[in-house]
Amino acid sequence: MAHSPMNVPRLSAVDAARAARVLSEVRDARLAGRRARLAPRPVIEQSWERMLRSGVDPEHDFRAGVLSGDEVRRRREESPLREVLPVLREGLLSVADVAQHIMVVADAEGRVLWREGCPPVLRKADGLGLEVGADWGEEVVGTNGVGTAVVVRRPVQVFAGEHFARSHTGWTCAGAPITDPRDGRLLGVVDVSGPLETMHPATLAWVDSVAKLAEAGLREAHMRSLERLRAVAAPVLARLDGRAAVVDRDGWTAAVTGMPYVRRIALSKSPSAGRRWLPTLGLCTLEPLAEGWLVRSGEESGGRPSGAARIVLDLARPRRWSVTVTDGPGGFSHELSPRHAELLYLLAVHRGGRSASGLAEDMFGDPARTVTVRAEMSRVRRYLGGFLDHRPYRFCEEAEVEVLLPADPVDLLPHSTAPAVARGRAAP
Repeated sequence: MAHSPMNVPRLSAVDAARAARVLSEVRDARLAGRRARLAPRPVIEQSWERMLRSGVDPEHDFRAGVLSGDEVRRRREESPLREVLPVLREGLLSVADVAQHIMVVADAEGRVLWREGCPPVLRKADGLGLEVGADWGEEVVGTNGVGTAVVVRRPVQVFAGEHFARSHTGWTCAGAPITDPRDGRLLGVVDVSGPLETMHPATLAWVDSVAKLAEAGLREAHMRSLERLRAVAAPVLARLDGRAAVVDRDGWTAAVTGMPYVRRIALSKSPSAGRRWLPTLGLCTLEPLAEGWLVRSGEESGGRPSGAARIVLDLARPRRWSVTVTDGPGGFSHELSPRHAELLYLLAVHRGGRSASGLAEDMFGDPARTVTVRAEMSRVRRYLGGFLDHRPYRFCEEAEVEVLLPADPVDLLPHSTAPAVARGRAAP
């Protein structure tokens, strides 16, 4: 997806300076508690409100400790984004020198892992602390194209005075999240940054389109890896009786025998060989196989583990949410997509259960959207099936459910537009 210099998105210096002055006035008025002649865009205003609540100083150029070289290398090696760097480079760096911009790739915590582009702009970025290993989360450096995109989970452009920190108001950035196409988990953010005159309204769509190309590349790589594992699995499964499956290291299914196909089998965070209880299959035996696991299901498989389980729904962290099941022989933790975090929050609030139409009303303000709700609940049941009942949807009665919420209710699932979540944010 190369772009020629003829198509480089740019603003004239005059237009950029005029827009920057207007936004500076809006920012100064908002931070001083005065009414501005123009309202900031909602995504920016909401970010500013988060910054004011969390105590970020707009006049203080605060920089968190930069990661060591060894830690950066470790994170790079573990990041799936390393596989799509060629796609990002081709799409965003082909005209970097002419466009006077740089590409920044950060992980799901907002830590900068890669930074490339126009050398003079890289030097300017150094002056802002936008360097490899730096933390560009909102709560550290304020509203910006990396940290704000991490929080809201959608593409964000931040121009001039829309930045919360005054030291960044001579800068422009457009960031888009990159999610795991398998389960919607946030992998990181790709961002294009540079001086004010590099901004154009089309820049955000450009960056987002390249992010989507990267996601498509991840999807294709996943399918290829499953094909390789399937070739290894075929002769192994052919020799087995009973129920068995071969999954990759993350539990994605390559092949099955004697049982219905399930897209994913929930494994513990660090699975090991031996007898293990798995949520969707019950008591199983795990054996290492190539780049994954052979899962052999016993006769006693299915249902729930004996005894009461404890389920912890962690919504307290600003960037990632998870559900953890403990007190069973196969305790596990699962990172939640934004939609699944909403659903499980609603089920935790309504322990008596919610119908599909009730959840549709809670999430969309439209009780008729039951098809979407049922489809998402079917996906949730792939990893929590043993702990969920339906008609109505609810956590099983035997489970002890604990919800960890943000210290400030306003920070509850900041990406969410669900009416019921909005009511939760407003709760005293």
